[in-house]
Amino acid sequence: MKPIRVLVVEDEAIAREAHAAYLDRLEGFEHAGSASGGQEALKALAQARERGETVDLVLLDMNLPDLHGLDVARRMRSAGLLTDIIAITAVRELAVVRGAIATGVVQYLIKPFTYSTFAEKLENYRAFRQTLGSPGADTEDSSPAPVDQSAVDQAFATLRAPVELPLPKGISTTTLAAVRELVTSAPHPLSAAELAEQANLSRVTARRYLEHLVGAGVLRSTPRYGTPGRPENEYRSV
Repeated sequence: MKPIRVLVVEDEAIAREAHAAYLDRLEGFEHAGSASGGQEALKALAQARERGETVDLVLLDMNLPDLHGLDVARRMRSAGLLTDIIAITAVRELAVVRGAIATGVVQYLIKPFTYSTFAEKLENYRAFRQTLGSPGADTEDSSPAPVDQSAVDQAFATLRAPVELPLPKGISTTTLAAVRELVTSAPHPLSAAELAEQANLSRVTARRYLEHLVGAGVLRSTPRYGTPGRPENEYRSV
């Protein structure tokens, strides 16, 4: 399967660069370019079509300096651009969420989020394309055969299903499972130091595993007060 080419549309430079960097870490995705506003995004998509280049997906912020994200999505559809859209935004208003769905947004990712959440959404989207197929921004579907109800249901289910992501370098499956079990079965929240002692790990390694599980949404971290020295974090199940 060809890499999924992605246009990042985000007005904040730091976030724009972070999303591009996230894409570079994901296998099967290719950063096709970035835009800091709605007009720039529409121009980039139009120029890509003129050059015969495919943009498969747009990561679209809703709060742009010149156009609202929903306006960008509507103009894309009016121009005949069938590129899929994932909204990446801090906007939580129900009317905007409904509008996003109405314009064909396939995922809605609320800021702030971790790399793990970003990766899960993008991997789910890739599974969606593989299950049902996607004609891309400017090409016609080469498989005109109809699909049955189960195929459609399975395809849309992949957009919401959790996926098993590859672990970061230095994270062991066995150790990760042991750390998760120790924290979830503990009668009280554990600090990195307490976990390190129980799991026979260094404090740095214990913290790395704990923070990975926090990023994956398995654990949550809160400050522990009332102890000598600097406040430390403690970890518990979500």
